[in-house]
Amino acid sequence: MAQLLLLGSIAACSPTGVSPIGSMSLNSRYNDEQPALSGDGRILAFVSSRDGSRNILLYNLEQQKFVNLQRLNRPSAIAENPSLSYTGRYLAYIASDRGIPEIRLYDRATQQSQVLMSAYQGWLRRPSISPDGRYVAFESSTRGQWDIEVLDRGAFVELDIPNDRPTNSPTTAP
Repeated sequence: MAQLLLLGSIAACSPTGVSPIGSMSLNSRYNDEQPALSGDGRILAFVSSRDGSRNILLYNLEQQKFVNLQRLNRPSAIAENPSLSYTGRYLAYIASDRGIPEIRLYDRATQQSQVLMSAYQGWLRRPSISPDGRYVAFESSTRGQWDIEVLDRGAFVELDIPNDRPTNSPTTAP
């Protein structure tokens, strides 16, 4: 419990300065909600009303500063329910444009966002990405009730595994 309070205190005391997202500190006069931590505990993702719309922001807890997210937030879309992979390379989230939710995946390494699942037959909510970034679990209402589905991004996606940990990813047969 003390560790949680310490992280909150450190983040709240970060320096102020010029920023495209308003306040440089984690806590602000804006609504900040739906927090998600990376598996290594270094990156915090959350939804904020800064800049006048609901966007996803990333905050580096070690460096006590916001992370620049090129091409993540779109002015016409509402972003929510962020989920981070182990180091925060991959960010799964819901984006709603014209009231139609879709699960999107943002890759911080390539600064690209892609649609993983659109709600053609129902609604989608609460995506959760696996620590290695291969799987995304989410809730779907395609059968008229809330069910849990798991999306496998494939055996050959680049996994989010730190350099000091071995990988169990499949390789091509000899």
